[in-house]
Amino acid sequence: MTKQQGFDTLQVHAGNTPDAATGARQVPIYQSTSFVFKDADHAARLFNLQEVGYIYSRLTNPTVDALAARITTLEGGAGGFCCSSGHAAQIMALFPLMGPGLNIVASNRLYGGTITQFGRTISRFGWSCKFVDFDDLDAVKAAIDDNTRAVFCESIANPGGYITDLDAISAISDAAGIPLIVDNTSATPYLCRPIEHGATIVVNSTTKYLTGNGSVTGGCVVDSGKFDWSASDKFPSLSQPEPAYHGLNFHEALGAMAFTFHGIAVGLRDLGMTMNPQAAHYTLMGIETLSLRMDKHVANAVKVANWLEADPRVDYVTYAGLDSSPYKDRVAKICPKGAGALFTFAVKGGYDACVKLVDSLELFSHVANLGDARSLIIHSASTTHRQLTPEQQEAAGASPNVVRLSIGIEDADDIIADLDQALTKATA
Repeated sequence: MTKQQGFDTLQVHAGNTPDAATGARQVPIYQSTSFVFKDADHAARLFNLQEVGYIYSRLTNPTVDALAARITTLEGGAGGFCCSSGHAAQIMALFPLMGPGLNIVASNRLYGGTITQFGRTISRFGWSCKFVDFDDLDAVKAAIDDNTRAVFCESIANPGGYITDLDAISAISDAAGIPLIVDNTSATPYLCRPIEHGATIVVNSTTKYLTGNGSVTGGCVVDSGKFDWSASDKFPSLSQPEPAYHGLNFHEALGAMAFTFHGIAVGLRDLGMTMNPQAAHYTLMGIETLSLRMDKHVANAVKVANWLEADPRVDYVTYAGLDSSPYKDRVAKICPKGAGALFTFAVKGGYDACVKLVDSLELFSHVANLGDARSLIIHSASTTHRQLTPEQQEAAGASPNVVRLSIGIEDADDIIADLDQALTKATA
Protein backbone atom coordinates (compact mmCIF):
# COMPACT_ATOMS: atom_id res chain seq x y z
CA MET A 1 0.00 0.00 0.00
CA THR A 2 1.31 3.45 -0.90
CA LYS A 3 -1.33 5.49 0.95
CA GLN A 4 -0.29 6.74 4.40
CA GLN A 5 -2.17 4.53 6.81
CA GLY A 6 -4.22 5.96 9.65
CA PHE A 7 -3.43 5.72 13.35
CA ASP A 8 -6.11 3.06 13.98
CA THR A 9 -4.55 0.84 11.31
CA LEU A 10 -0.98 1.41 12.43
CA GLN A 11 -1.70 0.66 16.09
CA VAL A 12 -2.76 -2.84 14.99
CA HIS A 13 -0.33 -3.59 12.17
CA ALA A 14 2.87 -1.52 12.55
CA GLY A 15 5.93 -3.60 13.35
CA ASN A 16 4.19 -6.88 12.64
CA THR A 17 3.82 -9.20 9.68
CA PRO A 18 2.72 -12.85 9.91
CA ASP A 19 5.53 -15.00 11.28
CA ALA A 20 7.55 -16.32 8.34
CA ALA A 21 8.06 -19.76 9.83
CA THR A 22 4.57 -20.52 11.18
CA GLY A 23 2.21 -17.89 9.77
CA ALA A 24 1.29 -16.80 13.30
CA ARG A 25 -0.87 -13.66 13.07
CA GLN A 26 -0.05 -12.28 16.53
CA VAL A 27 3.57 -11.39 17.32
CA PRO A 28 5.11 -14.50 18.91
CA ILE A 29 6.81 -14.31 22.29
CA TYR A 30 10.43 -15.11 21.47
CA GLN A 31 11.35 -16.34 24.94
CA SER A 32 15.00 -16.93 24.16
CA THR A 33 18.15 -15.45 25.65
CA SER A 34 20.25 -15.96 22.53
CA PHE A 35 20.07 -16.61 18.80
CA VAL A 36 22.12 -19.03 16.69
CA PHE A 37 24.58 -17.52 14.20
CA LYS A 38 24.68 -18.84 10.65
CA ASP A 39 28.48 -19.10 10.79
CA ALA A 40 31.51 -17.34 12.27
CA ASP A 41 31.45 -14.55 9.66
CA HIS A 42 27.77 -13.87 10.38
CA ALA A 43 28.53 -13.52 14.09
CA ALA A 44 31.43 -11.16 13.39
CA ARG A 45 29.30 -8.94 11.15
CA LEU A 46 26.62 -8.68 13.83
CA PHE A 47 29.10 -7.75 16.55
CA ASN A 48 30.76 -5.19 14.26
CA LEU A 49 27.35 -3.56 13.51
CA GLN A 50 27.88 -4.39 9.85
CA GLU A 51 24.64 -6.35 9.74
CA VAL A 52 21.37 -6.05 11.63
CA GLY A 53 20.23 -9.18 13.42
CA TYR A 54 19.83 -10.91 16.76
CA ILE A 55 22.63 -11.82 19.15
CA TYR A 56 21.39 -11.79 22.72
CA SER A 57 18.11 -10.58 24.22
CA ARG A 58 19.77 -7.98 26.42
CA LEU A 59 20.40 -6.14 23.15
CA THR A 60 17.62 -7.07 20.76
CA ASN A 61 14.75 -9.54 20.70
CA PRO A 62 12.18 -10.03 17.90
CA THR A 63 9.15 -9.48 20.17
CA VAL A 64 10.63 -6.40 21.77
CA ASP A 65 11.74 -5.07 18.39
CA ALA A 66 8.18 -5.39 17.06
CA LEU A 67 6.96 -3.24 19.95
CA ALA A 68 9.70 -0.64 19.39
CA ALA A 69 8.82 -0.48 15.70
CA ARG A 70 5.13 -0.01 16.46
CA ILE A 71 5.68 2.81 18.96
CA THR A 72 8.25 4.46 16.70
CA THR A 73 5.76 4.43 13.83
CA LEU A 74 2.97 5.88 15.98
CA GLU A 75 5.29 8.62 17.29
CA GLY A 76 6.54 9.44 13.77
CA GLY A 77 10.18 8.71 14.61
CA ALA A 78 13.11 7.32 12.67
CA GLY A 79 14.10 4.65 15.16
CA GLY A 80 13.55 3.48 18.70
CA PHE A 81 14.22 0.85 21.31
CA CYS A 82 12.47 -0.50 24.39
CA CYS A 83 13.72 -0.98 27.92
CA SER A 84 12.57 -2.17 31.32
CA SER A 85 10.61 0.87 32.62
CA GLY A 86 9.82 4.50 32.02
CA HIS A 87 12.56 5.48 34.46
CA ALA A 88 15.01 3.33 32.50
CA ALA A 89 13.90 5.07 29.29
CA GLN A 90 14.80 8.46 30.77
CA ILE A 91 18.33 7.33 31.67
CA MET A 92 18.73 5.61 28.30
CA ALA A 93 17.68 8.80 26.50
CA LEU A 94 20.25 10.86 28.42
CA PHE A 95 23.09 8.34 28.40
CA PRO A 96 24.54 9.14 24.92
CA LEU A 97 24.34 12.87 25.59
CA MET A 98 25.75 13.29 29.06
CA GLY A 99 29.04 13.18 30.93
CA PRO A 100 30.51 14.37 34.23
CA GLY A 101 29.98 18.09 34.79
CA LEU A 102 27.15 18.36 32.27
CA ASN A 103 23.53 19.31 33.00
CA ILE A 104 19.98 19.18 31.72
CA VAL A 105 17.23 21.79 32.03
CA ALA A 106 13.93 20.24 33.07
CA SER A 107 10.41 21.35 33.85
CA ASN A 108 9.56 21.64 37.53
CA ARG A 109 6.18 20.09 36.72
CA LEU A 110 7.23 16.46 36.44
CA TYR A 111 6.35 13.15 38.02
CA GLY A 112 7.81 13.09 41.55
CA GLY A 113 10.01 10.08 40.81
CA THR A 114 11.50 11.91 37.84
CA ILE A 115 12.25 14.96 39.96
CA THR A 116 14.08 12.70 42.41
CA GLN A 117 15.90 10.85 39.61
CA PHE A 118 17.05 14.11 38.04
CA GLY A 119 17.49 16.09 41.23
CA ARG A 120 19.41 13.50 43.22
CA THR A 121 20.22 10.17 41.59
CA ILE A 122 21.89 11.38 38.39
CA SER A 123 24.32 13.42 40.49
CA ARG A 124 26.07 10.10 41.18
CA PHE A 125 27.01 10.08 37.50
CA GLY A 126 28.33 13.63 37.78
CA TRP A 127 25.29 14.98 35.93
CA SER A 128 23.03 17.73 37.25
CA CYS A 129 19.60 19.19 36.55
CA LYS A 130 18.15 22.68 36.68
CA PHE A 131 14.40 22.72 37.33
CA VAL A 132 12.53 25.62 35.74
CA ASP A 133 8.93 26.74 35.25
CA PHE A 134 8.45 25.95 31.54
CA ASP A 135 5.69 28.54 31.27
CA ASP A 136 8.43 31.12 31.84
CA LEU A 137 10.25 30.96 28.52
CA ASP A 138 12.85 33.54 29.57
CA ALA A 139 13.71 31.40 32.59
CA VAL A 140 14.17 28.36 30.34
CA LYS A 141 16.51 30.32 28.06
CA ALA A 142 18.46 31.67 31.04
CA ALA A 143 18.93 28.21 32.54
CA ILE A 144 20.68 26.83 29.45
CA ASP A 145 24.46 27.21 29.57
CA ASP A 146 27.52 25.83 27.78
CA ASN A 147 27.28 22.59 29.75
CA THR A 148 23.61 21.92 29.04
CA ARG A 149 23.05 18.87 26.87
CA ALA A 150 19.26 18.44 26.86
CA VAL A 151 15.94 20.08 27.68
CA PHE A 152 13.35 17.78 29.26
CA CYS A 153 9.60 18.08 29.83
CA GLU A 154 6.34 16.15 29.74
CA SER A 155 3.72 16.76 27.04
CA ILE A 156 0.95 16.43 29.66
CA ALA A 157 2.51 16.87 33.07
CA ASN A 158 1.99 14.33 35.84
CA PRO A 159 0.19 14.90 38.19
CA GLY A 160 -1.52 18.15 37.28
CA GLY A 161 -2.36 17.49 33.63
CA TYR A 162 -0.70 20.75 32.54
CA ILE A 163 0.08 20.93 28.81
CA THR A 164 3.53 22.13 27.76
CA ASP A 165 3.91 24.55 24.84
CA LEU A 166 6.22 22.21 22.96
CA ASP A 167 6.57 24.52 19.96
CA ALA A 168 7.91 27.35 22.13
CA ILE A 169 10.23 25.06 24.11
CA SER A 170 11.60 23.36 20.99
CA ALA A 171 12.39 26.77 19.48
CA ILE A 172 14.53 27.50 22.55
CA SER A 173 16.34 24.15 22.44
CA ASP A 174 16.92 24.48 18.69
CA ALA A 175 18.44 27.93 19.15
CA ALA A 176 20.78 26.50 21.79
CA GLY A 177 21.76 23.55 19.57
CA ILE A 178 20.62 20.91 22.07
CA PRO A 179 17.94 18.21 21.86
CA LEU A 180 14.48 18.44 23.40
CA ILE A 181 13.39 15.25 25.16
CA VAL A 182 9.64 14.91 25.77
CA ASP A 183 8.02 12.37 28.07
CA ASN A 184 4.78 11.52 26.23
CA THR A 185 3.47 8.98 28.74
CA SER A 186 0.34 10.85 29.85
CA ALA A 187 -0.68 11.81 26.32
CA THR A 188 0.48 8.84 24.22
CA PRO A 189 1.10 9.35 20.50
CA TYR A 190 -2.67 9.25 19.96
CA LEU A 191 -3.25 12.57 21.73
CA CYS A 192 0.13 14.22 21.09
CA ARG A 193 2.98 13.72 18.62
CA PRO A 194 5.89 15.68 20.15
CA ILE A 195 8.17 15.19 17.13
CA GLU A 196 5.72 17.23 15.05
CA HIS A 197 6.23 20.04 17.59
CA GLY A 198 10.03 19.97 17.41
CA ALA A 199 10.98 17.27 19.91
CA THR A 200 14.23 15.43 19.18
CA ILE A 201 13.58 12.41 21.38
CA VAL A 202 10.37 11.03 22.88
CA VAL A 203 10.22 8.73 25.88
CA ASN A 204 7.24 6.74 27.10
CA SER A 205 6.51 4.64 30.12
CA THR A 206 4.78 1.82 28.29
CA THR A 207 3.54 0.68 31.71
CA LYS A 208 0.76 3.26 31.49
CA TYR A 209 -1.72 3.96 28.68
CA LEU A 210 0.17 2.09 25.96
CA THR A 211 -0.31 -1.22 27.77
CA GLY A 212 -3.48 0.04 29.41
CA ASN A 213 -4.17 -2.80 31.82
CA GLY A 214 -1.66 -2.45 34.64
CA SER A 215 0.01 -5.80 33.94
CA VAL A 216 3.66 -5.06 33.03
CA THR A 217 6.29 -2.34 33.29
CA GLY A 218 8.29 -1.03 30.36
CA GLY A 219 9.72 1.99 28.61
CA CYS A 220 10.47 3.13 25.08
CA VAL A 221 12.82 5.73 23.56
CA VAL A 222 12.03 7.10 20.10
CA ASP A 223 14.43 9.29 18.11
CA SER A 224 13.15 11.74 15.50
CA GLY A 225 16.29 11.20 13.43
CA LYS A 226 16.36 14.93 12.69
CA PHE A 227 19.07 16.20 15.04
CA ASP A 228 22.56 16.92 13.68
CA TRP A 229 24.79 15.30 16.29
CA SER A 230 27.90 16.45 14.41
CA ALA A 231 27.00 20.15 14.30
CA SER A 232 29.10 20.77 17.42
CA ASP A 233 31.49 18.92 19.69
CA LYS A 234 28.84 18.60 22.43
CA PHE A 235 27.93 14.97 21.70
CA PRO A 236 31.17 12.99 21.25
CA SER A 237 29.49 9.63 21.93
CA LEU A 238 27.60 10.08 18.67
CA SER A 239 29.94 12.25 16.60
CA GLN A 240 33.39 10.92 17.53
CA PRO A 241 35.03 7.48 17.10
CA GLU A 242 33.75 4.82 19.50
CA PRO A 243 36.67 2.71 20.80
CA ALA A 244 34.46 -0.28 21.61
CA TYR A 245 33.55 -0.57 17.91
CA HIS A 246 37.02 -0.07 16.37
CA GLY A 247 36.59 3.68 15.99
CA LEU A 248 33.09 3.64 14.46
CA ASN A 249 31.57 7.12 14.24
CA PHE A 250 27.88 6.48 14.89
CA HIS A 251 26.51 9.61 13.27
CA GLU A 252 28.82 9.46 10.27
CA ALA A 253 28.09 5.79 9.64
CA LEU A 254 24.44 5.54 10.61
CA GLY A 255 22.98 9.01 10.05
CA ALA A 256 19.39 9.30 11.27
CA MET A 257 19.71 5.95 13.08
CA ALA A 258 22.82 6.94 15.06
CA PHE A 259 21.05 7.59 18.36
CA THR A 260 18.96 4.41 18.11
CA PHE A 261 21.91 2.16 17.34
CA HIS A 262 23.98 3.75 20.11
CA GLY A 263 21.13 3.15 22.55
CA ILE A 264 21.12 -0.54 21.68
CA ALA A 265 24.77 -1.27 20.93
CA VAL A 266 26.18 0.72 23.87
CA GLY A 267 23.32 1.62 26.20
CA LEU A 268 21.52 -1.72 26.44
CA ARG A 269 24.79 -3.60 26.10
CA ASP A 270 26.38 -1.93 29.11
CA LEU A 271 23.46 -0.74 31.27
CA GLY A 272 21.31 -3.81 30.69
CA MET A 273 17.93 -2.08 31.18
CA THR A 274 16.24 -4.71 29.04
CA MET A 275 12.52 -5.26 28.41
CA ASN A 276 11.50 -8.90 28.56
CA PRO A 277 9.62 -10.34 25.56
CA GLN A 278 6.51 -11.28 27.52
CA ALA A 279 6.11 -7.68 28.70
CA ALA A 280 6.51 -6.52 25.10
CA HIS A 281 3.78 -8.95 24.04
CA TYR A 282 1.30 -7.58 26.61
CA THR A 283 2.03 -4.03 25.47
CA LEU A 284 1.67 -4.91 21.79
CA MET A 285 -1.80 -6.28 22.52
CA GLY A 286 -2.67 -3.21 24.57
CA ILE A 287 -1.68 -0.78 21.82
CA GLU A 288 -4.11 -2.47 19.42
CA THR A 289 -6.97 -0.69 21.24
CA LEU A 290 -5.12 2.50 22.22
CA SER A 291 -7.25 4.97 20.25
CA LEU A 292 -10.49 3.38 21.43
CA ARG A 293 -9.42 3.54 25.04
CA MET A 294 -8.02 7.07 24.85
CA ASP A 295 -11.23 8.42 23.35
CA LYS A 296 -13.16 6.91 26.26
CA HIS A 297 -10.61 8.09 28.83
CA VAL A 298 -10.88 11.65 27.51
CA ALA A 299 -14.68 11.66 27.30
CA ASN A 300 -14.94 10.42 30.88
CA ALA A 301 -12.32 12.89 32.11
CA VAL A 302 -14.18 15.85 30.62
CA LYS A 303 -17.42 14.80 32.31
CA VAL A 304 -15.82 14.07 35.68
CA ALA A 305 -13.69 17.23 35.72
CA ASN A 306 -16.68 19.44 34.95
CA TRP A 307 -18.69 17.76 37.70
CA LEU A 308 -15.88 18.20 40.22
CA GLU A 309 -15.36 21.86 39.31
CA ALA A 310 -19.02 22.58 40.06
CA ASP A 311 -18.96 20.78 43.41
CA PRO A 312 -18.75 23.06 46.50
CA ARG A 313 -16.60 20.49 48.35
CA VAL A 314 -13.81 21.02 45.79
CA ASP A 315 -11.48 24.04 45.75
CA TYR A 316 -10.18 23.67 42.20
CA VAL A 317 -9.56 21.19 39.36
CA THR A 318 -6.45 21.26 37.16
CA TYR A 319 -7.81 19.52 34.05
CA ALA A 320 -6.60 21.35 30.94
CA GLY A 321 -9.79 20.46 29.08
CA LEU A 322 -11.89 22.74 31.29
CA ASP A 323 -12.92 26.10 29.88
CA SER A 324 -11.50 27.71 33.03
CA SER A 325 -8.03 26.20 32.58
CA PRO A 326 -5.16 28.54 31.62
CA TYR A 327 -3.95 25.67 29.40
CA LYS A 328 -7.22 25.35 27.48
CA ASP A 329 -5.79 27.14 24.42
CA ARG A 330 -2.94 24.61 24.21
CA VAL A 331 -5.26 21.63 23.90
CA ALA A 332 -6.18 22.32 20.26
CA LYS A 333 -2.54 22.98 19.33
CA ILE A 334 -0.66 20.31 21.28
CA CYS A 335 -3.30 17.66 22.05
CA PRO A 336 -6.03 18.12 19.44
CA LYS A 337 -7.85 14.89 20.34
CA GLY A 338 -8.18 15.81 24.00
CA ALA A 339 -6.37 16.83 27.15
CA GLY A 340 -5.87 13.31 28.45
CA ALA A 341 -7.40 11.75 31.54
CA LEU A 342 -4.89 12.69 34.25
CA PHE A 343 -5.48 15.65 36.56
CA THR A 344 -5.71 16.72 40.18
CA PHE A 345 -8.29 18.39 42.36
CA ALA A 346 -8.06 20.08 45.73
CA VAL A 347 -10.37 18.89 48.52
CA LYS A 348 -11.74 21.34 51.05
CA GLY A 349 -10.50 20.11 54.39
CA GLY A 350 -6.89 19.69 53.30
CA TYR A 351 -4.60 16.74 53.97
CA ASP A 352 -6.94 14.88 56.34
CA ALA A 353 -9.88 15.17 53.96
CA CYS A 354 -7.74 13.80 51.11
CA VAL A 355 -6.78 10.76 53.17
CA LYS A 356 -10.45 10.14 54.09
CA LEU A 357 -11.45 10.51 50.45
CA VAL A 358 -8.93 7.94 49.27
CA ASP A 359 -9.97 5.50 51.99
CA SER A 360 -13.69 5.95 51.21
CA LEU A 361 -13.65 5.26 47.48
CA GLU A 362 -14.99 1.92 46.24
CA LEU A 363 -14.73 1.91 42.45
CA PHE A 364 -11.39 3.73 42.32
CA SER A 365 -8.20 1.80 43.06
CA HIS A 366 -5.63 3.46 45.32
CA VAL A 367 -2.39 2.64 43.51
CA ALA A 368 0.89 4.25 42.45
CA ASN A 369 0.11 4.00 38.76
CA LEU A 370 -1.83 5.76 36.02
CA GLY A 371 -3.16 4.96 32.57
CA ASP A 372 -5.04 1.82 33.58
CA ALA A 373 -8.46 0.95 32.13
CA ARG A 374 -9.62 1.27 35.74
CA SER A 375 -10.02 4.61 37.50
CA LEU A 376 -7.13 5.22 39.87
CA ILE A 377 -6.43 7.69 42.64
CA ILE A 378 -3.45 8.65 44.76
CA HIS A 379 -2.63 11.32 47.30
CA SER A 380 0.67 12.46 45.81
CA ALA A 381 1.94 14.46 48.80
CA SER A 382 2.00 11.35 50.99
CA THR A 383 3.18 8.91 48.30
CA THR A 384 4.71 9.63 44.88
CA HIS A 385 5.83 13.17 45.81
CA ARG A 386 6.45 12.52 49.51
CA GLN A 387 10.23 12.82 49.10
CA LEU A 388 9.98 16.39 47.75
CA THR A 389 10.13 19.61 49.73
CA PRO A 390 6.85 21.53 50.26
CA GLU A 391 8.04 24.04 47.66
CA GLN A 392 8.72 21.28 45.13
CA GLN A 393 5.36 19.67 45.87
CA GLU A 394 3.62 22.99 45.26
CA ALA A 395 5.50 23.58 41.99
CA ALA A 396 4.72 20.05 40.79
CA GLY A 397 1.02 20.42 41.58
CA ALA A 398 1.11 17.91 44.43
CA SER A 399 0.18 20.03 47.43
CA PRO A 400 -1.09 18.29 50.62
CA ASN A 401 -4.73 19.19 49.82
CA VAL A 402 -4.59 17.67 46.34
CA VAL A 403 -5.34 14.18 45.00
CA ARG A 404 -4.48 12.86 41.54
CA LEU A 405 -7.03 11.06 39.40
CA SER A 406 -6.42 8.79 36.44
CA ILE A 407 -9.86 8.45 34.92
CA GLY A 408 -10.63 5.00 33.54
CA ILE A 409 -13.01 3.69 30.93
CA GLU A 410 -15.88 2.69 33.23
CA ASP A 411 -19.30 4.34 32.97
CA ALA A 412 -18.73 8.03 33.77
CA ASP A 413 -21.84 8.19 35.96
CA ASP A 414 -20.48 5.38 38.11
CA ILE A 415 -17.14 7.20 38.48
CA ILE A 416 -18.95 10.36 39.57
CA ALA A 417 -21.19 8.45 42.01
CA ASP A 418 -18.14 6.95 43.70
CA LEU A 419 -16.45 10.35 44.03
CA ASP A 420 -19.70 11.84 45.34
CA GLN A 421 -20.13 9.35 48.18
CA ALA A 422 -16.44 9.53 49.12
CA LEU A 423 -16.45 13.35 49.16
CA THR A 424 -19.48 13.26 51.44
CA LYS A 425 -17.57 11.13 53.94
CA ALA A 426 -14.32 13.06 53.56
CA THR A 427 -15.86 16.50 54.17
CA ALA A 428 -18.54 15.58 56.71
